[in-house]
Amino acid sequence: MATSRSFKNGRERISISEVEAVGKNRNPNLCNPVPGSGPLTLVEVLLALQETQEQRECRIVNLFNFFDSSRSGYVDHSQIVEAFQAFSIPSQYKYAKDLLDVCDANHDGRMDYGEFRKYMDDKELELYRIFREIDVKHNGCIVPEELGDALLRAGIKISDEELNDFVDRIDEDNNGVITFQEWRDFLLLYPHTATMASIYQYWEKVCLVDIGEQAVIPEGISRHFHAVKYFLAGGVAGAVSRTATAPLDRLKVLLQVQTNSRCGKPRFIPGVLEIYREGGILSFFRGNGINVLKIAPESAIKFYAYETLKGLVVSIKGNSNKDDIGPLGRLFAGGAAGAIAQTVIYPLDLVKTRLQTFGSRDGKAPPIVQLSYNIWAQEGPRAFYRGLVPSLLGMIPYAGIDLAAYETLKEASRQAFRDNNEPGPFMQLCCGMISGALGATCVYPLQLVRTRLQAQPMNSPTKYKGMLDVFQKTWRNEGFTSFYKGLLPNLLKVIPAASITYIVYEDMKKKLSI
Repeated sequence: MATSRSFKNGRERISISEVEAVGKNRNPNLCNPVPGSGPLTLVEVLLALQETQEQRECRIVNLFNFFDSSRSGYVDHSQIVEAFQAFSIPSQYKYAKDLLDVCDANHDGRMDYGEFRKYMDDKELELYRIFREIDVKHNGCIVPEELGDALLRAGIKISDEELNDFVDRIDEDNNGVITFQEWRDFLLLYPHTATMASIYQYWEKVCLVDIGEQAVIPEGISRHFHAVKYFLAGGVAGAVSRTATAPLDRLKVLLQVQTNSRCGKPRFIPGVLEIYREGGILSFFRGNGINVLKIAPESAIKFYAYETLKGLVVSIKGNSNKDDIGPLGRLFAGGAAGAIAQTVIYPLDLVKTRLQTFGSRDGKAPPIVQLSYNIWAQEGPRAFYRGLVPSLLGMIPYAGIDLAAYETLKEASRQAFRDNNEPGPFMQLCCGMISGALGATCVYPLQLVRTRLQAQPMNSPTKYKGMLDVFQKTWRNEGFTSFYKGLLPNLLKVIPAASITYIVYEDMKKKLSI
C-alpha cells in the first residue's frame, strides 16, 4: 500500500485505497476469479472486490468525504483539484474539471453524494468489463503478458521495460500481477470512457517522477504515441480544407500574377471565365493533387511543432499548464511552427504555383514530375526556393496571428459558455473564420510578392531580381492597391479553409485522445 507523503496544501499525499479503508478493515488484495455469464452487474463487481454491499457503501462514503473537506455535502471544482493533488493526479490535464462535468447531472456547478455514487456505479462496471476482457485466462488477475497483448490489440506497441513500468505503477503490493482492486484504484477517478488507448495515455500522464515541486514524464514514454497522432490529425485537417477550397486557390494565384491591370483593378469574373475556358470545371482543380500532397505534411508539421513549442514555452515560463502560455507564447509558437513547416515543404509549393500558372494553347499542364525536372534542369536547384524569404516573412506573422487569435477566441468562448467543456462546432467555425481572415489580410502583400517570384522562371529575360525588386516594380507600374490583387478569393478561401482545418483538427484530437 502506498505510504503518505506531506503535501504543500496541508493534506497528505495518499492513495485511494488508504482513503477508502478509513474506519474499516481492508479486504485482502487477492486474485478472485468470478464466473462470467449474462449481463455484467454490480454483483460481479462486489465478488471481484470481495466485499459486501455495506462495505462498498462505506468505501464510497469515505472517498466522497475526502473530497468534501468542508463537510457541506457538496464538492466543488477547487475541492476536487485539492484531492487530485493529494492523489498525485496532475492538474494540467483538467481531469478535475472533467470529473465534475461528468458527475454534475443537475448542472449546478457542484457534485453531491448521489451524483458521485452514480458515477462510482458506472465507472466500476466499466472498469470491470475491461478487466475481464484483458484477463483472458479468467483467473481474476492480469499478468504483464495479458496487458501487453491488450495494448497490442489496441494498436499500441510498447517495450518490455515500459510494460513493466506500467504494471509496477498499478501493482500496489508489488507481486507482479494486477488484481481488480488495484486496477479499479488506479482508474477510478479517470473521468473519460476507458479504452486501452485512453488508459495507456492516462498512465502516461500520471506516471510522473517525483522530484519535489516539479514532475516530469519519464524519458521515452511519449515519443511513439503522441507524434503519430498529431501528424495524423494535422494531415487530415489540412487535406480536407485544401481540397474544399481548391477552385478559389487557383483563381487567387491567377489574379496575383496579373501585371497588366493598372492600379490593381480586380479581374475576378474574367479570371473565372478564363480558367473555365482552359478545361472546364476540372481546370479549377489544377494543382489540387500536389496541393493536398503539400498541405498534409505542412499541416502535420505545423500543428505538431506548435504543440511541441507550446511545451517549450511552458518549460521556459515555469508553468505546468500547456494551455496557459499567454498571447505572446502563442504568437511565438504559432509563428515558429509555421516557418518550420513552410521551409520543409517549400519546393512543393513552388511547383504547385508553376502548375497553376502554366499557360498552354490546349489548356493542359505538364505532369508534376516533368515540370519539376524541367525546373531543375533549366533553372537549377536554387529555383525551388525562389520566394522563400517573403514566404517566411509572411508565414511567421500569419501563423502567429491565426493560431494565437483562434486559441484566444476559443478560450474566450469557454469562459462565456461555462456549461460546455469545449466550444461547439458553430463557435469553432466563427473563431476559425475571424482568425484566418485576420492573419491572411495582414500578410497578403508578402504573399503576392512570393507568388510572383515563384511563378516567374529564373532564366526569364524580365525576371524579378528579388523581393525588393518585386515591391518596387509592382508599386511603380501598378500602384499600391495591386498588392491586394486576389484578396477577395483569398478571403473567400481562407475563411472556410481555416474553419474546416481547425474544426477537423479539434475533432481528430478528440477522436485520437490527444
